[in-house]
Amino acid sequence: MLIDSEHWLEGANRVPSPHQDDRPQGQGPSLIVLHGISLPPGEFGTGLVDRLFSGSMPADVADALKLSGLRVSSHVLIDRLGACTQYVPFDKRAWHAGVSRWQGRPNCNDYAIGIELEGTDSRPYTDGQYRVLTRVTRLLLKTYPRLTVEAIVGHNEVAPGRKTDPGRSFDWHRYLTTLY
Repeated sequence: MLIDSEHWLEGANRVPSPHQDDRPQGQGPSLIVLHGISLPPGEFGTGLVDRLFSGSMPADVADALKLSGLRVSSHVLIDRLGACTQYVPFDKRAWHAGVSRWQGRPNCNDYAIGIELEGTDSRPYTDGQYRVLTRVTRLLLKTYPRLTVEAIVGHNEVAPGRKTDPGRSFDWHRYLTTLY
């Protein structure tokens, strides 16, 4: 797996998202935000995350899940089997963190890379997800010099009180020790 000159992961599935834009001038990736997602909540492999991030969610499903009009994306999703899908090139701003702040800096989307893991706060993530997450993270750390292991956080850390993911089921120790 490599990151190409257009900031896409080679070997990952590509589902381009319209929910992205340019980062502010001079802002490159300096933070990684890990998320957990499942649609419908607690269900996996439905394809609805791709539909949500690509702006092609069926209206009746969006209404049922209370997602109508939601315009969100992430850079990458790692599903339960460890398959990786990219929606936004890493040099662009994906719309994943919402109202957020890290170390006093607001608007995390401006300088963060969002990585979604298919899962829930209470269900353990899979071995395949940890393997792929480690590979992707190592590539990001190598490619973008402002990224560091210390600048990897959960969505809950940049949006406290509003978000809880990736949740208590995410094994931070297991993940972070694979990066050193």
